This record gives sequence, C-alpha cells and structure tokens, in this order.
Amino acid sequence: MYEVRVEGGFAAAHRLLHYNGKCEKLHGHNYKVRVWAKGSSLGEGGMLVDFSLLKAAMAKILSVLDHSDLNEIEVFKQDPSAERIARYIFDSIKTEEPGLPLSAVEVFETETSMARYSPD
Repeated sequence: MYEVRVEGGFAAAHRLLHYNGKCEKLHGHNYKVRVWAKGSSLGEGGMLVDFSLLKAAMAKILSVLDHSDLNEIEVFKQDPSAERIARYIFDSIKTEEPGLPLSAVEVFETETSMARYSPD
C-alpha cells in the first residue's frame, strides 16, 4: 500500500459555544493541515497521485477558511472543532476532486494537539 501526504495551513478564529472553559471565547489558531492519499497501485510516472494535484485541491479549500471566523461558516455555526474542520476539508476535497485517492485529513490546532478524520 502506498501513502502520500501534503501539508498546508491557514489562520482563523473560532469559539466553541458548547464548551465550558476558555475556548468559549473568540480566539485564533494557526492551523496546520495534512492531507493523506492512499492506494495500492501507481499510475503514469510511478506515482500514486501527483503532489501538485493534491496540494492544489487542499489549497482551494484552505483559502475559504483562511483569515475567517469559522463560526460564520454555516457548516460550523456553533462549534468549529478540529474534528469538524478535518471532516469538512476531507468532504470538500472529495466533492471538488472525486478522483483523488484521499484517505485522511489531519488538523493541528497546536504542535501537540490535532484531530484526524478518515472515512474508515
């Protein structure tokens, strides 16, 4: 099995309305995002997927999130958790580029705290 990964990032603000603590207040993160693809066969040129295609698909979605208040995006409305952001990025890439062998998305709020979404 082959796996490839690309990384990107975005800066955004959010607040978690159903959280009892400091994250209820508006605050921001410099999110790091990792997008994973997985497959058992290689295409032309001996690649699972061209890195540039994966990066472009990720960048398109991250540009929507960058420098935003995530709570103002309908899908996140009240609680834009790292878990929900990871799912949103995954689903958005799959919708925009259904041919990509996407397997998972990781969203880091900090260097030590992240959430991962995969459909399995």
